[in-house]
Amino acid sequence: MRPRLEWPLHIVRRVAIVVLVVAVLAVTVPLTVHWVSEARARCGDGVVKLGDGECVGVTDGSWVFAHHLDLVEDRIRKENAQVVKEAAEKKEPYVSVAYMTSLTVTDDDSNSAESVRHELEGAYLAQYRHNRGDLASSPKIRLLLANTGSSSAHWEHTVDELIRRKDSDDKLVAVTGLGPSTERNLAALKKLSAAGIATVASTMTATNIKNIPGFVRVAPDNTDEAYAAATYLKNAGFHRAVIVEDVARRNLYARTLTAAFSKAFPDGKHQLVAESMTYDSSGKPGVWKTELQNIPVNICDKRPDVIFFAGRGQHLTTFLNRLANRSCTQQKFTVIAGDDTSNLSRVQIERAAAKAVHVLYTGLAHRDMWKNAPDRVSERSARYFQKGEQMDRWFPGDDRSDSQDIMAHDAVLTAAHGIELASGGPEVTGEAVGRMFHQMDGQPVAGASGFLSFHNDGNPRDKAVPILSLNSQGRADLVDVTTPEDDQPDGD
Repeated sequence: MRPRLEWPLHIVRRVAIVVLVVAVLAVTVPLTVHWVSEARARCGDGVVKLGDGECVGVTDGSWVFAHHLDLVEDRIRKENAQVVKEAAEKKEPYVSVAYMTSLTVTDDDSNSAESVRHELEGAYLAQYRHNRGDLASSPKIRLLLANTGSSSAHWEHTVDELIRRKDSDDKLVAVTGLGPSTERNLAALKKLSAAGIATVASTMTATNIKNIPGFVRVAPDNTDEAYAAATYLKNAGFHRAVIVEDVARRNLYARTLTAAFSKAFPDGKHQLVAESMTYDSSGKPGVWKTELQNIPVNICDKRPDVIFFAGRGQHLTTFLNRLANRSCTQQKFTVIAGDDTSNLSRVQIERAAAKAVHVLYTGLAHRDMWKNAPDRVSERSARYFQKGEQMDRWFPGDDRSDSQDIMAHDAVLTAAHGIELASGGPEVTGEAVGRMFHQMDGQPVAGASGFLSFHNDGNPRDKAVPILSLNSQGRADLVDVTTPEDDQPDGD
């Protein structure tokens, strides 16, 4: 039998200490590294760096996502701070509404930096009017800004952050904006809805986005836009049309526009002279640009008098460049596109209008709509967007002819109206606000793009659709105003 080894007591103690230190380090070192990593990734409260260093998440205006947003975010931050101060000093109740979209845009996005800025300017106006302006009501609204990143690549992170704020001191009840009609934005919308948060889309128009609990949109859907375009073209004497379509799988906007126009335009006197001429923007830019380059040759062969472009505004500019260099220069063309054209920057519009091709599009709003359709549009709201009025004084030198400010304003104003109606109940929650959207028939939202009440599927009732024309000054001229009830045939 081997003798048992006896270690001196001081050695045993030293070994125990070493083991303890190693164990502590094993736990604390990874935590420290994780903490440092998190600290480096943090841009500001609620905002982190993801992907290629893009700052995404949710802010009350304290974090500025891009320098050109300095002025509008500062106004939002100050208004939010005032709301919190009044809650503490005067016991004024408040809830939060978020405006969510891609706030850090790149060339991959359909909306421009200008259009993003204009959206936030309009959202701020709605917040101000509800909190302390001509529509002052209670509870007041804190306006949060939620950035999903370029092409909404980080929508899941941002949506999770918004859902976390539902049951926090932020008391988030509604998310507005929501970006263009893409699969990612639709997924974000559905997740917010499932969490019991009310949602109001400002520019989302794809026809198949509907029947989602707590969801409404202030824009006409693509069916309404297509019928508005078809009716205008027929009345203007166009008889032969061809469709140019983006077939990218994720582009719900283009897909539903094509389907609706294909149904709306043909009749005994009007025809589509060919199957849709397609390109796929989901590939590399060089590929879809080449596809667009080949389309004018086929158009010259078919000799339509109007081209319906079912694609994003950024693709429209490339197409117009190709069409301007067509072989059949003696033939004059009119191109009519959908509302995404409003996302073009002023410089892009100038270039598009200079291609010796008449360019029209179905817009979502125009500051002069109330003059053409005073029974369809709130003059009181529209006045804020006229030259020299409130928006020009707050944001001088910013040309908002794309009307994105109007659409964002109407979206936030809709959420505010729902909050006001829900305040008559036991508690203002996202579910309660969502229910109120369908109680607005007798007291519609006085929107600058139209008086707003909603069908059960979330679409606006009888929403006016402006027909706009691009001019060489980089602006859109109002040509006509139509409404869905005028455009769609009986039984449709």
